[in-house]
Amino acid sequence: MQAWRVHENGEPGEVMQRDEVDLPVPGEGQILLKVRAANINFPDALLCRGQYQVRPPLPFTPGVEICGETEDGRRVLATPVLPYGGLADYAVADAAAVLPAPEALDDAEAAALHIGYQTGWFGLHRRAALKEGETLLVHAAAGGVGSAAVQLGKAAGATVVGVVGGPDKAAVARELGCDVVVDRNSEDVVAAVKEATGGRGADVIYDPVGGAAYAQSAKLVAFEGRIVVVGFASGSIPSPALNHALVKNYSILGLHWGLYNLKDPAAILRCHETLTDYAAKGLIKPLVTERLPFADAADAVQRVAEGVTTGRLVVLPEGARA
Repeated sequence: MQAWRVHENGEPGEVMQRDEVDLPVPGEGQILLKVRAANINFPDALLCRGQYQVRPPLPFTPGVEICGETEDGRRVLATPVLPYGGLADYAVADAAAVLPAPEALDDAEAAALHIGYQTGWFGLHRRAALKEGETLLVHAAAGGVGSAAVQLGKAAGATVVGVVGGPDKAAVARELGCDVVVDRNSEDVVAAVKEATGGRGADVIYDPVGGAAYAQSAKLVAFEGRIVVVGFASGSIPSPALNHALVKNYSILGLHWGLYNLKDPAAILRCHETLTDYAAKGLIKPLVTERLPFADAADAVQRVAEGVTTGRLVVLPEGARA
């Protein structure tokens, strides 16, 4: 079979190599899945660079999120078990963690549902307890992670402020349903959000960026607000001033979705049932901006690594319908 593999760590476009390999052999409690679509995530880039919290043995196949097909023909969602990731004809997954693909979504959309929307739902509801009528600020609102949070925020009845970088991404954020859009490239984010919220700030701030975005969040969080930290796409990990959190009376919440697979897998299933219902009702739909051929996988991971994409990039195996 064909698989993209990383033989040494570095930039995805330089170290991802297309190889002819044997079919992977599932271990105990695992199953082999035919890949129908593989969604590109920022962790794929970190894996290539050797900067992710998990460092699989070399060589490995990246691709942490797929829509796949079981041997008996069921269409499912899975997070493949490395080193046998999703950027291949076949991947390996834990049988207990495989979930049915929502009928309302095609393969590419389904591949982009699992991690981003689960992270958004757990971050906004389980961690931050977002309430109807509250104001939600989403950094990188036009990106894959941010766009999911925007849709989930609207589904929860929140007023959503989206922060983006550039006019094209601003247009995407508006189409997603953001009530207010701030372009960090041409506007003062803090001043613009304070003006839009009457000086109050945001009740919940969803931050997959870190760095300067977190510094803005600390200035914009409302009384008893919650900052949800879900990643550091900027490459800069902030050091929060806890005295500031104390005097301003806000919470800083971490969200590592993968831990729920270990600590509370039943919650993953309940969340998936909710997301499936949302998809059936049209409340959420992954923003798939590009459906790419298998040959373009390395370029896709590199572009996600550089932060130049909007929405989701999904790689389709050869012969798959776009």
